[in-house]
Amino acid sequence: MLIEFNETKVDYPQDKLLHELFEEQAARTPDGVAVRFKDEQLTFAELNARSNQLAHYLRAAGIGPESLVAVALDRSPQMVVALLAVIKAGGAYVPLDMTYPPERVSFMLEDAAVPVLLTQERVLERLPFYETKVICVDAEWPEIAEQSSDNPQRCGHPQNPAYVIYTSGSTGKPKGVVIPHLGLVNYLNWATMRYEVGEGCGAAVHSPAGFDLTVTTLFAPLLAGRGILLVPEEQGIEGLSAALQSQSDWSLVKITPSHLEVLNQLLPPETAAGSTRAIVIGGEALLAEHLTFWREHAPKTHLINEYGPTEAVVGCCVYEVPRDASLAGAVPIGRPIANARIYLLDASLKPVSTHVAGELYIGGVGLARGYLNRPELTAEKFIPDPFSAEPGARLYRTGDLARFLSDTNVEYLGRCDHQVKLRGFRIELGEIEVVLGQAPDVSETAVLLREDMPGDQRLVAYVVARNGTPPQINDLRGYLQAQLPEYMIPSAFVTLDALPLTPNGKVDRRALPVPEGLRPKLEAAYVAPQTETEHIISVIWQEALQIEKVGIHDNFFDLGGHSLLMVRVNRKLQAAFHKEITMIDLFKFPTINALAQFLQTGSQDVLTLERSQSQAQARKELGAQQRELREKRRGLRGQREV
Repeated sequence: MLIEFNETKVDYPQDKLLHELFEEQAARTPDGVAVRFKDEQLTFAELNARSNQLAHYLRAAGIGPESLVAVALDRSPQMVVALLAVIKAGGAYVPLDMTYPPERVSFMLEDAAVPVLLTQERVLERLPFYETKVICVDAEWPEIAEQSSDNPQRCGHPQNPAYVIYTSGSTGKPKGVVIPHLGLVNYLNWATMRYEVGEGCGAAVHSPAGFDLTVTTLFAPLLAGRGILLVPEEQGIEGLSAALQSQSDWSLVKITPSHLEVLNQLLPPETAAGSTRAIVIGGEALLAEHLTFWREHAPKTHLINEYGPTEAVVGCCVYEVPRDASLAGAVPIGRPIANARIYLLDASLKPVSTHVAGELYIGGVGLARGYLNRPELTAEKFIPDPFSAEPGARLYRTGDLARFLSDTNVEYLGRCDHQVKLRGFRIELGEIEVVLGQAPDVSETAVLLREDMPGDQRLVAYVVARNGTPPQINDLRGYLQAQLPEYMIPSAFVTLDALPLTPNGKVDRRALPVPEGLRPKLEAAYVAPQTETEHIISVIWQEALQIEKVGIHDNFFDLGGHSLLMVRVNRKLQAAFHKEITMIDLFKFPTINALAQFLQTGSQDVLTLERSQSQAQARKELGAQQRELREKRRGLRGQREV
């Protein structure tokens, strides 16, 4: 069965690099609109010309094959120009997410040892200082525009890296996954044909460049001669919903199950049919209930479950849900894509039988080169392929458990270790535990992904005090926020006298208690709702956050809330107050008191009383740090010019 199952070999342009495929398409459709953003747009010819100019500028700065270039730009046409320019110059882009804490961004810059950082002046102030050549594409564009707009001569090989994406690491630090052109070209060549991207009008890009799901929506349309719409970062899923309502016949929507659930709530049912030809879901386990909305209201839309870790170039296994199928529970992840191989093996690397769980291994051309600067981890995770006679063939051991169904489709079952997926993000619980264990008042810790209420997954941290005095939850959350991205911050913290242990001395994770629905100790003192508006908001928050009482000065995010939960809250608020409320409004007014004032006055200039002197001082100190950073950068640039 394995031989037939893995007969996936097909021709693809294996001698081409990603940007060469784009250049060929730009020559075919020079006047077609390639990128749209707010009131800006670039044709294929303009996008190609501008990325060529920046590529020549980068080559003059020494960028070539094996060079890594950090890219820290807001989602805009300049970002697309920059990504293409890096690979046209022969380098590989390293996307930086500016929502990450400065310490995490600093680690990525130092670990990648980037010789060049591409950014914008408005973003530069948010970046931690790193001594390298900084190119602000907006401020320096007049000089960049003097470069040739012709396609640069090829310098590179399909085995050279195209990008490096950092993922969570169990040691407490993220790890960079190095993706070569070879596997990327194979995936995009397959995706453009399999998803018939050229038949629709393109895709809306609503996710960060550092999330490999974005590779599909960003590059597949451009290679198929279709345009991309860049959704402003502050709009998120609301922006994607607006795009689907403002235009029909999109080629595809690429989304995680968690975000799909939110989209299902935002999108009016009558606008679903015809809005997109395909919905490709990836990033975490997919359940049949996530698809109910589309099966009912847009039955002609292709619903596709795509599986693949970052180490296997976005996707390596796919399953399209039959339109007449009766679905319940987990949706299969299907069969391998072109030139990929899938094996389910036991501990001895022997294939398992149908319906027997085994660890999922991936082979074929789509594998990453390995982990940047981590040869030991690369050797551990990328092993010689015992089923291939091809010299140097490897398998990637995913740590995922799966089984073959009777129809030979693969069903995902879960993890072998403590890695989890939350809202599409891959998280090593060990990374959170390592960082949290370094907090001053913590001696031991364990972190779990819990789902005590159906459909409501959240991270819960269990801590044991170092000196018997329970640490302040607000302090722990602040400590983590300084080092980890928002999606890795636990929603709840539970203080224990000791962690429960198994007979062999390991933490008994099954014995860790369900968090009590009590208000955590926050910096703001508890103040009960005073008005009817505050009371209504409080009840909605309590239900969503699973907390018995919420004060009017409590911050939604300090209570464990997150952006997807806020979407659910927003729907209930709009129903309760019969008023349109945007997600941007909720981010601006994250306390009950501030939100109530906004709802009562309708003013965007609500002054909230809970802004404490300490917060004002923090802003003052941040401003001083930013001024010092600007002066340091100016001095460094002046030294280079001399």
